[in-house]
Amino acid sequence: MKNIRNVILALILMAALMSCATLTVPVSATSNDLGRLVGTSTGTIWFGLFGTADASIKEACRNGGIREISTVDFKTRVLFLGLGKRYTCIVTGE
Repeated sequence: MKNIRNVILALILMAALMSCATLTVPVSATSNDLGRLVGTSTGTIWFGLFGTADASIKEACRNGGIREISTVDFKTRVLFLGLGKRYTCIVTGE
């Protein structure tokens, strides 16, 4: 009985760790030179219903002091057992 409990706990732990995947995808690029400034904005959604913050390009530019955009990337991270997602917008420019 003790071995079964340990196996179940190990499986739950493995599932929790494997669900924390991160994917970064390029969204846009301009003809501007790659800038030295980087701005990010982050938002988190739990259970597909409750959200916090603003993960927009405009907010990322404001946070990084960017006026001319070079590239925009979007990163998505799945949180604990898929119950939440964290979205991050990454903008480079001058």
